[in-house]
Amino acid sequence: MSTAYSTAVAADRNRPMSKEERKVILGSSLGTVFEWYDFYLYGSLAALIGTHFFSQYPEGTRNIFALLTFAAGFLVRPFGAIFFGRIGDLVGRKYTFLVTIVIMGASTFLVGLLPGSESIGILAPILLIVLRCLQGLALGGEYGGAATYVAEHAPNGRRGFYTSFIQITATAGLFLSLLVILGTRTMLGEADFAAWGWRIPFLISIVLLGISVWIRSTLNESPAFKKMKEEGTGSKAPLSEAFGKWRNAKWAILALLGLTMGQAVVWYTGQFYALFFLGSILKVDGPTTNLLIAWALLLGSGFFVFFGWLSDKIGRKPIILGGCLLAALTYFPLFKLLTAEANPALHQAHQTIPVQVVTDPSLCSFQFNPVGTAQFITACDVAKSALARAGAIYNTEEGPSGTAAVRVGSTTIQAPNLRTMEPAQRTSETARFNRELTAALTAAGYPLASNPTVVKMSGPFDIFREQTAVIIGILTLLVIYVTMVYGPIAAALVELFPTRIRYTAMSLPYHIGNGWFGGLLPATSLAMVAQTGDIYYGLWYPIVIALATVVIGAIFIPETKNRDIFATEESGRDARA
Repeated sequence: MSTAYSTAVAADRNRPMSKEERKVILGSSLGTVFEWYDFYLYGSLAALIGTHFFSQYPEGTRNIFALLTFAAGFLVRPFGAIFFGRIGDLVGRKYTFLVTIVIMGASTFLVGLLPGSESIGILAPILLIVLRCLQGLALGGEYGGAATYVAEHAPNGRRGFYTSFIQITATAGLFLSLLVILGTRTMLGEADFAAWGWRIPFLISIVLLGISVWIRSTLNESPAFKKMKEEGTGSKAPLSEAFGKWRNAKWAILALLGLTMGQAVVWYTGQFYALFFLGSILKVDGPTTNLLIAWALLLGSGFFVFFGWLSDKIGRKPIILGGCLLAALTYFPLFKLLTAEANPALHQAHQTIPVQVVTDPSLCSFQFNPVGTAQFITACDVAKSALARAGAIYNTEEGPSGTAAVRVGSTTIQAPNLRTMEPAQRTSETARFNRELTAALTAAGYPLASNPTVVKMSGPFDIFREQTAVIIGILTLLVIYVTMVYGPIAAALVELFPTRIRYTAMSLPYHIGNGWFGGLLPATSLAMVAQTGDIYYGLWYPIVIALATVVIGAIFIPETKNRDIFATEESGRDARA
């Protein structure tokens, strides 16, 4: 680092934030909050939306299509990163992320207006999938644009602090979507909300869109992009230059494996998997689960800014990799403590009630189902998936060829092989098996979902009971891990790449890491739970990936906090070598 640059860094660190810089952060962050709000609405309401847009199908098929539509938004994110990243490096940061917010907001608003399948038939789900893909494409271009734009406005030595406000946006968007859904449900009641009230959170997005577009339209182009344009050093083919030339492509690969891959699984575990674990495995009711997560997000979100600020002092690497390492080392004890506090009776049953699946191993599949389209209908799969839904811990023993049964204490329940049955018989046999399994588990001592020891919140301020406070403390710690890995990530990615290809090059590894590695976490972890009979076994997925990122990042990723992002391409290349 040159003496002149060191002097500039020291001067910039000590000056106050200007009015223009505050507007840049507000415009970028506020718009990105609304983008994430729009994206999460569908995830929170996927099952309900399925009843309106896939009503011509049976319930099971309807839910499959609803989940497939949700997954489409994740799968297209890297393509949005490539498409809008290229435009951002060719045309400009401001123009591109103004376009992405319009596409995202308009698509979400139209979901709220879209007629259901009862009105327009097959056209309804087709249009819904198109709108979801547009949302995913827009989100793929939004993050890279916002992060690059803020970083290129930030003073030397304060990029971590400035871009950390962008990092709050995903959590804030999730938090806002939960609040709007809870508020609308409370005001309308469940019946009206299910019938038509679910559209209100989508329609509200038009107001948020208007505010975002107004603020962003008043912003100027980033100084680094303007400097590049004035000097005529811009790339004519940012896509091929970023990924077709090894000197740049290797940094995109290392950014994925040594930064965003681990960041993504820690982020999804601390928020989405914790939400799933509480509701689906520990049988905590939906409103309580949402309130617990909302409180944890509220208490923990300030650490995004803290760790962004700290990364300007001690570096990006020690905080991001430290968060991955802490998460990997503590996930098992934290989730076991979460079980003991949120559902003590279930935790006790795990310790004292033996459950076995006695089966022909050839009937057992690895129940990986990321888009909800696969069917697992052998006797072994039926038994294991039912026990996973019940939150039971079980062992697997080899049994007679072609059969599977669940043994709870001295009671044995034969699992049906649905593969050989007609649809009507499948329905009746599944109902029979689930009924007998529930009765056997309950008789042995497994609690019903309504057991009184399960944590329950009657309102948002019911947080002072010991049980509730401990759970919120655990969830807040999980959120703090999220803030460690996510707070400095934008600055780290921006600093890895030169201005001419920065938008394109940083966006793709970020969205592959978060859209694919992170987006696949719930499906992968659930399949691992069903495969092993251990409700905690799914945690190995984020633990292994986080540890891999720690190793790769420690060896191959350079520290970037003092890098001059206004440097020429050649000097930037030398710094990254």
